[in-house]
Amino acid sequence: MSFPATRLRRLRRTPALRGLVRETSLSPDDLIMPLFVTAGTGVREEIAAMPGIYRHSISELVDEAAEIHAAGVSAVLLFGIPSEKDETGTGAYDDAGVVQMAIRALKEALPDLTVITDVCLCEYTSHGQCGFVRDGEVDNDITVELLARTAISHAEAGADIVAPSDMMDGRIGSIRYQLDEEGHSGVAILSYAAKYCSAFYGPFREAADSAPSFGDRHGYQMDPANGDEAVREAKLDLDEGADALMIKPASHYLDIVRRVKDETGAPVAAYQVSGEYSMLKAAGANGWIDEKKAALEALISIKRAGADFIVTYYAKEAAPWLA
Repeated sequence: MSFPATRLRRLRRTPALRGLVRETSLSPDDLIMPLFVTAGTGVREEIAAMPGIYRHSISELVDEAAEIHAAGVSAVLLFGIPSEKDETGTGAYDDAGVVQMAIRALKEALPDLTVITDVCLCEYTSHGQCGFVRDGEVDNDITVELLARTAISHAEAGADIVAPSDMMDGRIGSIRYQLDEEGHSGVAILSYAAKYCSAFYGPFREAADSAPSFGDRHGYQMDPANGDEAVREAKLDLDEGADALMIKPASHYLDIVRRVKDETGAPVAAYQVSGEYSMLKAAGANGWIDEKKAALEALISIKRAGADFIVTYYAKEAAPWLA
């Protein structure tokens, strides 16, 4: 008998053979594109730290979303940049706010597009913290009330899914209760169940002008050293009524994606955040890596870890690559 009898390379010889035994697949249906909508008209402003990503005013946002949808991406995640910010983030829950108006415009122009909205106050507060500040600290319970108001305003505008990203305790239960009370029982909640206090959010904070003006977010976002805590957070959010769970960031937390998927069985998303995207873009621009191959490898690794869908700034580019 020749050695070795088992040769795993036999099924790697050709693209067709590799395709037959491929364990993980990735398609445009797995991707969600984040979009930044800003006040004003005729705005299409590239974000310096995120090449290829723009701030759009509403009409330009609709055009961009139409291109994304035509590329095969069926869902977008909206972040708002208001014309004015204040201490209590009133722009977040204003029925005439920039996100609320964008939702209406998108649903009118692209009714088949799934519109997901970020529910947080950090883009709307003058201090950049994710909630109501009292005596130098973010007040959890008052913040939860404002987040529920924000979610209701998004649902009334036509959002399909609301995605609370604040990491306040009890906010999923409050939002679920308020949505049901106000007649929006069909609106789903995608909870940022495990959002870590990460250094990889830097480019986003430039995009949304949301860096904290004092302190940091360690008091409510998760410690990167903790894994068991992420599972506890996920299970609590499911108990409170979350329909799906988000892990953020993605690439450096693949173990968390796998653990949450295995231990809950719930639909799990992972967010390939701005820093992950910008590092790939920078390395590609400098010729250090093949950007397309590296981006697809990063995305398939997130899917392989257990993510059912991925929020990524590469969605528009990657969809044609995957077609």
